Amino acid sequence: MPATTRLVGIILMLLGVGSYMLTGRTSVTALIPAFFGVAFVLLAYVARNEAARKHAMHVAVAVGLLGLLGVLGRAIPAVAAGEITRPAVLAQLVTALVLAAYVATGVQSFIAARRARKV
Repeated sequence: MPATTRLVGIILMLLGVGSYMLTGRTSVTALIPAFFGVAFVLLAYVARNEAARKHAMHVAVAVGLLGLLGVLGRAIPAVAAGEITRPAVLAQLVTALVLAAYVATGVQSFIAARRARKV
């Protein structure tokens, strides 16, 4: 799970910087995915310590879930208003997809770990 967290962090950093550049560097809010990405990479680094791994991964999935809810809160109204072609909205949708996949993967990992402990 730490490797997945690191990969998702890098993807989000690239998405944030890319969307910032594509929007003409006019709004720092385009970097929001990059800020989440930095948090994920830091949590993956913390998870290298075996004693902290479980806690770091739980925090990472919680951050992912909060990020997903926040992004959806902005993306859904924008899509409903027909603004789906705006670069910012597209970046929000990609961020939502990445975070949704990450949260789903994290939950599956937690379930598998719990089942493995019971055996």
